[in-house]
Amino acid sequence: MPLSVLDLSPVSEGNTVGETLRNTLDLARAAERLGYHRYWLAEHHNMPGIASSATAVLIGHVADATERIRVGSGGIMLPNHAPLVVAEQFGTLEAFHPGRIDLGIGRAPGTDQRTALALRGPGGLSAENFPEHLQELIGYFTHSEARGVNAVVAEGNQPPVWLLGSSGFSAQLAGRLGLPFSFAHHFAADNTIPAVQLYRENFRPGVLDEPYVMLGVSVVAAETDERARFLAGPSGLTFLSLRRGRPIALPTPEEAAEYPYTEMDRAFLAERFGSSIVGSPETVQKGLEQLLADTGANELMVTTMVHGHADRVRSYELLAALKS
Repeated sequence: MPLSVLDLSPVSEGNTVGETLRNTLDLARAAERLGYHRYWLAEHHNMPGIASSATAVLIGHVADATERIRVGSGGIMLPNHAPLVVAEQFGTLEAFHPGRIDLGIGRAPGTDQRTALALRGPGGLSAENFPEHLQELIGYFTHSEARGVNAVVAEGNQPPVWLLGSSGFSAQLAGRLGLPFSFAHHFAADNTIPAVQLYRENFRPGVLDEPYVMLGVSVVAAETDERARFLAGPSGLTFLSLRRGRPIALPTPEEAAEYPYTEMDRAFLAERFGSSIVGSPETVQKGLEQLLADTGANELMVTTMVHGHADRVRSYELLAALKS
């Protein structure tokens, strides 16, 4: 079964954005060497710990730095962009790297409301018209005199379009359009099985003849369970700070371990990260096998948020070794 990578280009405390982006290129090369199928970048804005906001630009650099691995968006948040612009960007990427680009589309803002307004402008785009904007986007990849506006670089350069989601809305829409569906299990685990079921129930042959489900899953692998839990600590503290309206860069595992969590904090983090698979290779393998048994997913896309770049690469190395 294919394994893929979801990268948010995490900015670790003490690192610059430039160092972070170079780490993304290094991880992409490692993922290709290790046999991962795709390498997707996620669009987020106004978050000190995430450097993948200029997603299409970063996809181009990652594709340039690799040779075979598929590179794409996980995803582009369509309400933040005019469909024409997205079509032109990804048509250009596909023209440069034919057969290697994926266009994953989501309907969430990927940020807070104030930043979403700054992206879209007053009276701008909205998620309410997402199905219409999605169809408009797809339409730009084919020439149409009737439309009157043509995305010249997109015509004939359509990458595979995926629909991303964390709810039943996107699951049903992906099914009705016959598109592949990627579900955000890593932050909406309670909705995973219902959404996957909705997708399959609503599936109508379109782009695909049969349903195809990819799950986003958070994994931290290390030589021992104890070491993996230690490395996973910063992700929880980062999310806790974001929830309190004080977003931060990814702290060190030592800082996370020494933080004075309240009982409420611990309960919240246990619920929020209950779907994460953290541990030794044996523990990770059991967790992934159980997830596949529960969902019947066709592919897993793994995201690993740890402070040290070497630890992140090592986690993906240990995971890849499970396939051999």
